[in-house]
Amino acid sequence: MIYSEKVMEHFQNPRNVGVIKDADGVGQVGNPVCGDMMSFYIKVKDNRIADVKFQTFGCGAAIAVSSMVSEMAKGKTVEEALKITNRSVAEELGGLPKNKLHCSNLGADALHAAIKDYREKQKAQKKGKVGKASAEKPAESEECCCPYCEGPLEGLEDYCRSCDFELEPCPECGKARKKGEECPHCGATKVRV
Repeated sequence: MIYSEKVMEHFQNPRNVGVIKDADGVGQVGNPVCGDMMSFYIKVKDNRIADVKFQTFGCGAAIAVSSMVSEMAKGKTVEEALKITNRSVAEELGGLPKNKLHCSNLGADALHAAIKDYREKQKAQKKGKVGKASAEKPAESEECCCPYCEGPLEGLEDYCRSCDFELEPCPECGKARKKGEECPHCGATKVRV
């Protein structure tokens, strides 16, 4: 089996070997036929792959492929990194023997799996923020709605256009009430001394 000089260089001196403990995305793939296993870890900043590390259990070609994929991905945008294919990896390495081409596919797949994991985590974070905001919304809506008709006050916390009367903050609970009237929230009619 003849490997190119580039394959041998990346096998003997692999780049970016290791683990990123607080990785933004992790991708793991394996080939049960040959036993190769690859794990990729990515750190993303401003939509660019700022750092990438890998761990590979497999043959020399699998290690060389992992090293090359990590070099190809580093500094690229997430979208650019998704365009890395088994063909482009094999070409960058100066070719691979036919029976080792599956290794290049594993490398690209592991990187793509790490990016997919990153994107899923980003979606989950956004949903969490949206969920948190909507959970807080009822409290906000109490503050910006008339306590009598529940109509919006739109920045006029001391007047309800729908009810056509003045509002004031309740001295007891602090929420809006009709000026000089009993508070619909806590029932207070005057300030306690």
